[in-house]
Amino acid sequence: MARKMLIDGEMGKPDEADVHYDFDLFVIGAGSGGVRAGRFAANYGAKVGICELPFHPISSEVIGGVGGTCVLRGCVPKKILVYGAAFGGELEDARNYGWELNEKVDFNWKKLLHKKTEEITRLNGIYKRLLANAGVKLFEGEGKLVGPNEVEVTQLDGTKLCYSAKHILIATGGRAQRPNIPGQELGITSDEALSLEELPKRAVVLGGGYIAVEFASIWRGLGATVDLFFRKELPLRGFDDEMRAVVARNLEGRGINLHPRTNLTELIKTEDGMKVITDHGEELHADVVLFATGRIPNTKRLNLASAGVETDAMGAVKVDEYSCTNVPSIWAVGDVTNRMNLTPVALMEGTCFAKSVFGGQPSKPDYINVPYAVFCIPPLSVVGLSEEQAIEQANGDILVFTSTFNPMKNTVSGRQEKTAMKLLVDAETDKVVGASMCGPDAPEIVQGIAIALKCGATKAQFDSTVGIHPSAAEEFVTMRSVTRRVSPKPKTNL
Repeated sequence: MARKMLIDGEMGKPDEADVHYDFDLFVIGAGSGGVRAGRFAANYGAKVGICELPFHPISSEVIGGVGGTCVLRGCVPKKILVYGAAFGGELEDARNYGWELNEKVDFNWKKLLHKKTEEITRLNGIYKRLLANAGVKLFEGEGKLVGPNEVEVTQLDGTKLCYSAKHILIATGGRAQRPNIPGQELGITSDEALSLEELPKRAVVLGGGYIAVEFASIWRGLGATVDLFFRKELPLRGFDDEMRAVVARNLEGRGINLHPRTNLTELIKTEDGMKVITDHGEELHADVVLFATGRIPNTKRLNLASAGVETDAMGAVKVDEYSCTNVPSIWAVGDVTNRMNLTPVALMEGTCFAKSVFGGQPSKPDYINVPYAVFCIPPLSVVGLSEEQAIEQANGDILVFTSTFNPMKNTVSGRQEKTAMKLLVDAETDKVVGASMCGPDAPEIVQGIAIALKCGATKAQFDSTVGIHPSAAEEFVTMRSVTRRVSPKPKTNL
């Protein structure tokens, strides 16, 4: 490995073999990355302890739960609500397929909320059993560093327990942040949005990222009036610009009111909700305002300074390519490092950590061709480079293949919503360097495309693949004509 765990022969320190620790590994944070790392380390024979805050659907500095953000108040409950919201459009589409439905179809928000809470409670129990079955000792309470090889856990009754560990892994994830505007306490974050007692009739969403467009889709699909405010011209900054425009059109087509280049400046409580004021002087009335303005690493209460662990300006734990901090005995994985903040990436980082430290297999996480999805309605999914990234990084020309079409289902339902697909190909090598899709089932389709990109597939290999007919997916292997050829930006030394 690139760094040594402990320095041998240092004056005044006993030989490593003579040092006794309570645990080989102690993990602070039992989310996806922490649980994966702890289980796999235990499977390699390590004695592992892990601590996590007590369970509750809405997190705080003293409440969390085994399973972490994704399982309890992120990807999983969000996807359940997306499924629920998607039925709104499906019921509309069903009429042209012969389903005679009443004009008014009732929706029971409390029932969906109850089912969502049942599922995350079940998953919380499953994650606890996974740890127990692997022989990992779980402590319920708040963990923090005391030194480079010592952790303090504050239990629910206030009792403090101290444990020594040869290695400490920080896996405390991230936390939603609120904008610093007057009345910000009246707004909510994604935590509360997943557990609202009442479904809002008028929702305002501030933000242009994943969480913003997903909740806008959820609330609109369930019948609310939704206004989405974001700072750029299009939502989803950092994604392929062409696909961002497709998402924006689809959001508007579903009835969401978009407010580009607009920010909120103040929230004022009213008798029937709140008044929302924008930086353009507009005023709206809302039942709920969601701040989807980013997340920050959850490091504030970890006492990192006690061990000399370095963080960046945002508070993210600095790590090397093996997830080791500047302190050789302390490591970090997942969103707390602010590298690529996705659950499957945290799982990969946790796996690589366990292999490197306890499995004798030095392993670096590989961030190339990681697929991901935005579960708006319909969803967007991508793998590899965007067109803008390809132009920036390429040494030669990039061939762009695009296809926009009316899905077969829509030809009968009458829904005016196009599916868009895109492939980016290195003109010199014929290698496919990027793929995007916005349309029904995009994540299910792009997961398969991701395998092809990971294997270095060429456009010729895509073209020689027989499609499944009739399907939207077959379009990825039938795009024959180049839409455009783009050249890389000139590279200068200026």
